[in-house]
Amino acid sequence: MQRIPKTLKYFLFALGGLAGIVLLAGLALMCFVDLDAYKPRVEAMASSAMGKTVTVEGRLGIGVMPGLHITLENVRIRNRGTELAFVKEVDLAVELLPLFRQEIRYGNIATRGVRLSIERDRDGHYNYERPEGVKPVFHVLDLPKVSFANLIVAYQDQLSGSGFESAACNGELIDMRHPGDAPFLKRLSLSGQFACGDLHGQKTIVSDFKFSIAATDGVFDFKPVTMRVFGGNGTGTMRMDRSAEVPTLHLSYTLSKFRIEEYLKAQSSNKSLTGLMDFSTTLSARGRTRLETRQSASGDMSLSGTSLTLGGVDLDKELSRFVSSQHFNLFDLGALLFAGPVGLVVTKGVELSTLAQQTGGSTPIRTVVSRWKVEKGVAHAADVALATGENRLALHGSLDFVNDEFQDVVVALIDANGCARLRQKIGGPFSKPAVNKTGILVPVGPFLNLLDKAKTLITGKDTQCERFYNGSVKAPK
Repeated sequence: MQRIPKTLKYFLFALGGLAGIVLLAGLALMCFVDLDAYKPRVEAMASSAMGKTVTVEGRLGIGVMPGLHITLENVRIRNRGTELAFVKEVDLAVELLPLFRQEIRYGNIATRGVRLSIERDRDGHYNYERPEGVKPVFHVLDLPKVSFANLIVAYQDQLSGSGFESAACNGELIDMRHPGDAPFLKRLSLSGQFACGDLHGQKTIVSDFKFSIAATDGVFDFKPVTMRVFGGNGTGTMRMDRSAEVPTLHLSYTLSKFRIEEYLKAQSSNKSLTGLMDFSTTLSARGRTRLETRQSASGDMSLSGTSLTLGGVDLDKELSRFVSSQHFNLFDLGALLFAGPVGLVVTKGVELSTLAQQTGGSTPIRTVVSRWKVEKGVAHAADVALATGENRLALHGSLDFVNDEFQDVVVALIDANGCARLRQKIGGPFSKPAVNKTGILVPVGPFLNLLDKAKTLITGKDTQCERFYNGSVKAPK
């Protein structure tokens, strides 16, 4: 057996003695020192570091096993008169050696029972922003790990009335670093992952929500992001660049085999459409405000589905009687197409009375395709059509999401050659669209069909028309 060198032996003895001193000091602190007397100092230091108002309403404790650490209970963080966060318990590991240099360096931070409340007021300001006129203070950040158990995130937008709240989430952030020379998000680096059981919106529930995050000097990558919504599987990626002078965003998302009836129910729609559909989008945007971001949005959106069923009305029967009655509103059919990549926002607040008043029967929707090209916040119809067993409907035009209005939208019934036989033009704001029924209807009945056949016999050529649709949805046979 080899003998331990005296130098190493003395070092081990000294190290053990130091550990014993720290343990005894910790026990003395816990037994004989009124730690609550230090709360004001701790609150002041935390408030100064965060630029927020921090109060510790619960216990302040110190432990030495497995290492030196500080425990705070019932911590509240307020900003601009509102509560930003409540932490039931936070445990901060403190590195020992820097204390001898009169420095405080934190190790791992573990939190439990955090509720983060983010609000946007009617003027567009967030509750985490600093008051105007207050100069920002940047701090160097170097944390090995921050873990979250039972984290709840709540968001409320007072301007739009939208919001969500998560169920208990668990996750961690690793290697959080910031040089302290710029705004927090602009130079932040980290990695991590989170998992939440549910996210509850006003009308939508997202389940099994998970994502991984990696950031380097203010460039954040969220991938993959996965979830279950409307009975379908959603997956996507997002890159957010906060290092640039103007923030940029790149989003890619796919929702496969979701139930359209669940989506429509969440939107309080009076339409009864059932079946499975697929949705995908790729978008890029840049801007400092929501308006700038919306004005710059560009990319693609697509919705498609087959073998759907529209309940409560036999469209083919109603359309066959349209020529004589002129009572059917093509905008109601077009709304089925709008319900895709752009959502029901374009028909929000509009009573789609014609379809709602029809009773009895159902309509098999053989195919729906709704593909849009987005440029500077305006969605342009690229291939938008649906086919029933006997009819085909197509749509031209654009949807302006900067000004929330229709741009030269035309919904038309088309024949086997792609010619428009019946059409109506839609204009005005999304909230109150105007359907122009004057001078744009081109009814086709037995008499006109007879004229077409006569012209074909005389000229040997089919009746010519300006083709309205040449997309992927085939004509019924």
